[in-house]
Amino acid sequence: MDNADVARIFDEIADLLEILDENPFRVRAYRNAARTVRVLGEPLASLAGEDGAALAKLPGIGKDLAGKILEILKTGDLELRRELTKKIPATLLEMMRVQGVGPKRARQFYQELGIRTLQELEDAARSGRLLKLRGMGPTLQSRILQGISAHRARASRYRLDEAERQVLPFVDYLRKAPGIEIIEVAGSFRRRCDTVGDADILVAAANGRPIADRFVAYPEVGRVLAQGTTRSSVLLQSGLQVDLRVVPRVSYGAALHYFTGSKAHNIAVRAMGVKRGLKINEYGVYKGARRMGGRTEEEVYRAVGLRFVPPELREDRGELEAARRGRLPDLVELRHIRGDLQMHTDATDGADSLEEMVRACRDRGYAYMAITDHTKTLRMAGGMEGAGFRRQGRAIEKLKERGPGLAVFKSAEVDILPDGRLDLDEQALGTLDIVMVAVHSKFDMTEEAMTERVLRALRHPNVRIFAHPTGRLLGRRDPYPIDMARIARAAADTGVLLEIDAQPERLDLDDVHTKMAKEAGARFVIDTDAHRVADLDIMRFGVDQARRGWLTADDVANTLDLAAFRRLIETPRRLPSAASIKGRPRAPRKRRLKRRGRTTRGS
Repeated sequence: MDNADVARIFDEIADLLEILDENPFRVRAYRNAARTVRVLGEPLASLAGEDGAALAKLPGIGKDLAGKILEILKTGDLELRRELTKKIPATLLEMMRVQGVGPKRARQFYQELGIRTLQELEDAARSGRLLKLRGMGPTLQSRILQGISAHRARASRYRLDEAERQVLPFVDYLRKAPGIEIIEVAGSFRRRCDTVGDADILVAAANGRPIADRFVAYPEVGRVLAQGTTRSSVLLQSGLQVDLRVVPRVSYGAALHYFTGSKAHNIAVRAMGVKRGLKINEYGVYKGARRMGGRTEEEVYRAVGLRFVPPELREDRGELEAARRGRLPDLVELRHIRGDLQMHTDATDGADSLEEMVRACRDRGYAYMAITDHTKTLRMAGGMEGAGFRRQGRAIEKLKERGPGLAVFKSAEVDILPDGRLDLDEQALGTLDIVMVAVHSKFDMTEEAMTERVLRALRHPNVRIFAHPTGRLLGRRDPYPIDMARIARAAADTGVLLEIDAQPERLDLDDVHTKMAKEAGARFVIDTDAHRVADLDIMRFGVDQARRGWLTADDVANTLDLAAFRRLIETPRRLPSAASIKGRPRAPRKRRLKRRGRTTRGS
């Protein structure tokens, strides 16, 4: 049992408790424990010892959960999970992953119609049986059918962070094979897509046999699908398929380009080659029988008159035309990030204290940070009322007196209520340096109603940031219906910053919406949404997503130095235009963040 297995069991327990409508604080404890375990940098087995004392010291764990971790490591399961599945079938957990089906719906389907499995839910929806239930109409029934189809389509894909945890140790293991000149992971993994179907490991070597032998002998291999000197394929015990390709050094650049993809990008590049009388494939660039290049990717692009295209942009969304015209963006990098503007403390659903989060941000070299605990409506997260934020504000002021080494902004992740009002009183809002807003409830509204709900919130003069704008949870919850084109125009019009949430289960905004919003004139922040100190290290996933959305450092507000960022948030918000309020298209606002005094920090 590795860390991911333990985290999965804790997540399952939290889901089962939620279906049973148990104490929300108990649910939250298991969610926090799962998150701690998942991001832990070392194996739980190495910390376990005899009594689990070291485990109990981990954030959000404690003696009771440490004992449960020991039980999982020793037995592969947890008695509590087995007890819960006697009350509620574990198959309901998969049902909860469908858009439109949360814990309450899953419980209703089971208790009132006896539905236990996803297939039974689909059958009931197609036959119209769901319409017998209170609160169920044709629209929601149709949405559930669509959600089942979408769930099945993504079930075989792994989140980028999950793929990393499996693939990178495999690559480190493989490096010890003799004769490897270069090794790299290609495919959607290299393009930093939010999910990965399978992994392609590409190796440059003269002799592939010893590499293939080591590849299939990896301890995590569950089944060998193929083995050869140039191509091998295995299924890991987790179910992830990993393919190995071995090519000569002279072909490595062409092969890396080919296996990185995307398919649409590669087809377009090959078509450009055909117009020049060239043949481009995974072996190289050829004119007739003569090799023209292929040792590096740069040679492939140069052959068709283009500059190098970063892997994150290779989706055939205009990158080749931009490369031809010399207009590819200089993409934002991790070293550009100067602050993190969404994180939570143990005042609500975080695991670590205010002081610990401040110290961790300072240790990472940030110039500023914002504490954004939840507001009261988010009961599951222990949200606070105005008095709680005022107490927290006084604690932040005391910290400032001690000179924390960076600017700490008072903030909150304020719920947008169903009617568009904010879940915090005006007096409390006025005490905050930065007001961040987000949708955490009633995801089943129509697109028009959800869009108007958010637009009303964005028009509030105190609002500065719209967090995780589509509400998706990869593999668990589809985006709620919302007209992101209208939201992007309103954000550009009013100066509200759109967030790219770096949590690997969110990565929200996605790349397509990010590029669209940039073209509409919107600006962004990249945040970790950290719930513990260790989460601060996932900023790189948000940067990956921003790069896929064509963002430069100038598009991202938290690349500004402290003085420039302070000026940005202290400048009064623009009032929305009539076009923005009514949702009419408008010309993109010409803007660039001023880079005065911007410095970069190492990553």
